Amino acid sequence: MAQSTNVLNAKPRSEKGKGPARRLRASGLIPAVVYGLKRDPTHISVDPAALEKAIATPHRFNTLLTLQVDGLDKRVLFREYEVEPVSRRLVHADFLEVELGKPVKVDVPIVTTGKAEGVIAGGILNVSAHQISVEALPDRIPVAVEVDVTALKIGGSIHIADVKAPDGVKIKYATNFTVAVVTAPEKEEVVAPVAVVGVPGAVPAEGAAAAPAGGAPGAPGAAAPAGGAPGAPGAAAPAAGAKGAAPAAPAKGKGKK
Repeated sequence: MAQSTNVLNAKPRSEKGKGPARRLRASGLIPAVVYGLKRDPTHISVDPAALEKAIATPHRFNTLLTLQVDGLDKRVLFREYEVEPVSRRLVHADFLEVELGKPVKVDVPIVTTGKAEGVIAGGILNVSAHQISVEALPDRIPVAVEVDVTALKIGGSIHIADVKAPDGVKIKYATNFTVAVVTAPEKEEVVAPVAVVGVPGAVPAEGAAAAPAGGAPGAPGAAAPAGGAPGAPGAAAPAAGAKGAAPAAPAKGKGKK
């Protein structure tokens, strides 16, 4: 279906440069340029509010406009623009002049339709291309190109060569890139608990008895071994009530006075 055209009034301008452009914006207009069809660029001025209203259609930048300049009609597409960084207001515009009988190359959005079988099975749909280049007559430019993903299973993908173009439209591409793919969900990694194994010589937990290895002599500073075995140097004192050791013999050569 051919799209209708919106009319946009413009005025020719002869002055160029930053100074005239500032004065033009102060008056409520913005500078603009019309190029294309191998003709010299036409310098004009337009009302930015009227321009935004003219492209407020489903086609947006691909809206076919009828530009009226000094009583002449030009069929144009809104091609490029500049905005003020802070206010985001339009400050400059470029238009591409076209012929209704000659195809033009434009970018249009991609819209996916349907619910993929892989998504129903728990997969994830990833759309890697959000717009594509097409060639069509100016009044036959589609609003968007639809891509049906219903038959996609987990691991399945759609490439640009698989996309069906609307009537009268050619899809342009250099490589057969991926448009959409259904991937398997990531599995959560389950970490098994690790058993704690005792290590010989390790310090026992608080309150646990530390028994020496069978038959091993007590280490310096260790508790006295049972069964009357002689204590190692630095062993603990005998328990209360036990007999003390015999007094040491006097040194040789020394007597009582």
